[in-house]
Amino acid sequence: MLRECLCPLGSSTESGVRRSAGPSRSSSPDKPSDQQNFENQHVDRYLENSPMFCRVSGDRAPGAAPGRWHRGETAVDKIEAANKEVLGRILRADPVLVDVKPAGEVIEGLERGTILHAGPPIEWSRMCGPMQGAVCGIAVFEGLAKTLDEAAEAAASGAFRFQPNHHFGAVGPMTGMITPSQPVLVVENRAFGNRAYSTINEGLGKVLRFGGNDAEVLARLRWIADELGPALSAALRQCGGIPLKGIVSRGLAMGDEMHQRNVACSSLFLREIAPPLARALDGSGGALARVLEFVAKNDQFFLNIAMAMAKSMTDPARGVDGSTIVTAMSRNGTEFGIQVSGTDRQWFTAPVEMPVGMYFPGYSEKDANPDMGDSAIVEVVGLGGFAMASATAVAGFVGAGSASEAAQYTRSMYEITAAQNPDWSMPNLDYAGVPTGIDIRKVLRTGITPYINTGIAHRLAGVGQVGAGIARAPLGCFEQALTTLAQRLGVG
Repeated sequence: MLRECLCPLGSSTESGVRRSAGPSRSSSPDKPSDQQNFENQHVDRYLENSPMFCRVSGDRAPGAAPGRWHRGETAVDKIEAANKEVLGRILRADPVLVDVKPAGEVIEGLERGTILHAGPPIEWSRMCGPMQGAVCGIAVFEGLAKTLDEAAEAAASGAFRFQPNHHFGAVGPMTGMITPSQPVLVVENRAFGNRAYSTINEGLGKVLRFGGNDAEVLARLRWIADELGPALSAALRQCGGIPLKGIVSRGLAMGDEMHQRNVACSSLFLREIAPPLARALDGSGGALARVLEFVAKNDQFFLNIAMAMAKSMTDPARGVDGSTIVTAMSRNGTEFGIQVSGTDRQWFTAPVEMPVGMYFPGYSEKDANPDMGDSAIVEVVGLGGFAMASATAVAGFVGAGSASEAAQYTRSMYEITAAQNPDWSMPNLDYAGVPTGIDIRKVLRTGITPYINTGIAHRLAGVGQVGAGIARAPLGCFEQALTTLAQRLGVG
């Protein structure tokens, strides 16, 4: 009965794209600047004409803000108006990479002794192996402990304060460690004035985000903090920042989905950053060569940029009363959590699932840790597993079947989303926009849960990445969210 009361009035096939079930801080944002007016009008026209949005009936006051009841308005009316507002905020976003700074200088409230992590809140005793390994590694890096064993003892005794990245406007892949000394990418959403943060991608294999914590891992982190971060900062300040939506658009046309495949976008970013890097590091030939080589050899470099971009896009969409649109999905290796606009920062959690995928030689599913990371934020804005149709090459890598089957994953995600993003189109689907705006009602009505492209970490601390695959969001998160939202709306 609850699902029937709150489900959309239209059918699941109202979109102009053919669909398939596929393989089995909360205040209103600032008004947009003048330079955004044209784009905003474009988004307004798109949302107004989208068949996914039912026309609101009832006696609503002209220009009334979502979240207020009016005579004749039903729960569905309220939800549809709120969702239109949320989708408008996401689609109007103008994310620009503006700087790289030590996290302690730009993330408010991040103090020494605080360790930010991926996923919903979790205490040391419930952390998985790679999460604990990363905590120990970053504690040594920060000088909070001299050895990994000392760090583990300190963590178990409560010496460190653990908090989710999402509570600080930040995101991090896999274990997601962020501490004051680490440099973070700063992405500014110029349409709304908010900023989001993520660490710099370390590369693949034995790295901190996969639970690696040996001397090689820590030495790389120190180089990133001492040389790479300051170099990128100087280059970004020299060029005034790098707009990101256009890079993503081109990347989609070149075979990226921005989660497991970032080859094109990493290359496009390198093309943008290389000239200002050369100017900023004039006379520092050795440093310039090292920075360019590191970025050029890291096909996943753009992942962390995309994550901060996505976070900057979804944060202004929080706290719209009545909205059923998901604003965050995240995993900590133990639990999967979602946040929904209509319930603001409340987490809805369920046990995280195991990814299904391909393993590096010498490893198998017996070695795998359950899924983890804040990187699912890219799926929230329609990328990653939602844009598999654009990344046919990644299908086999993540164990998703043949290249011809990749589009089925995207088609199934249209079944659970509220709109398409007209700025990010996919040539392989006749330039349809990526499915955007996960609607918890549609998830429960169809039984289809979001696909998430993901890396696979070894279940033990210190080993690192052992594969890549696909994970599914657990249905229980969405059931909890809808029940809570229904209670707020007074629907039984």
